[in-house]
Amino acid sequence: MFQVGPLELLVVGIIALLVLGPQRLPDAARAVGKGVREFRGALGEADVNDDDDARPDKRDADRDPV
Repeated sequence: MFQVGPLELLVVGIIALLVLGPQRLPDAARAVGKGVREFRGALGEADVNDDDDARPDKRDADRDPV
């Protein structure tokens, strides 16, 4: 993916502070954190579902090969 260094995070934080102001910045940070958590959870669920789909099913082993 892409790398974000400390300088980039500082610049984004300063811009967010200027745009949102000190009153709304904590709420915006919580919303972003919640969104990232939900996104990671969805990725984890998709990964588990992909693993389940990759494994042969027991019912498939009982069938005669065509």
